[in-house]
Amino acid sequence: MEGNLVVEDCKVTIRDNTILEDVSFSIHQGQILALVGHNGAGKSTLIKTILGSREKSKGRISIHNLDQDQHYADYKRQLSYIPEEPLLLSELTVYQHFQLYQKSYRIPEKRFEEKVAAYTKGFELHDKLNEYPESLSKGMRQKVQTICALLPEVSLLLIDEPFMGLDVYAGAYFEKLLKERRDEGCSILLTTHQLEKVKELADVYVMLTDGRVSSEGEVNEFHTLDRSGNPE
Repeated sequence: MEGNLVVEDCKVTIRDNTILEDVSFSIHQGQILALVGHNGAGKSTLIKTILGSREKSKGRISIHNLDQDQHYADYKRQLSYIPEEPLLLSELTVYQHFQLYQKSYRIPEKRFEEKVAAYTKGFELHDKLNEYPESLSKGMRQKVQTICALLPEVSLLLIDEPFMGLDVYAGAYFEKLLKERRDEGCSILLTTHQLEKVKELADVYVMLTDGRVSSEGEVNEFHTLDRSGNPE
């Protein structure tokens, strides 16, 4: 199996319950993959497993040929993540969150400042750099989290419900950025319940049903979900 992200025969068991079973797929460079499925299908568990926060009992995951188990630190620097709910630190300002990502991903200072200026202008956050998360609305916190994940130039971007909490203007700007990242060669895996967005953004899809891949293919083959996990 080839690809920028490769997931092979992954199994995840939690308290003797099998959550994922024999999950295999890949995302090529410059490709957006929509991970779809009903609630409880295993999408969040799969994302946590790719992130490394959920241990797999079987299988292999690699990004850019870096094995998750054998080269964990280098593997982690190949990806960034936008969760559905912002995960911000109450003691850090907005700008300090950006600096934390700069240090973690070793982003050169000039490139860092250019990106902060562009993204905070695009997301209308340029006047919030010295604010703390508690003083921000949920939508603003989501914008901060989104900018954090966009600062590093990674091989893989993981996004859980990318447009949750974003207003229409911010959503359109974010969609433009995602397409730019794809065109630059970044692989993007996103989950969303906004199925109209699947066709607008994604190139390919993988559908999970009861922890297994029930179908996958080009996004133009995908229409909607039925309860059996097959695209109608």
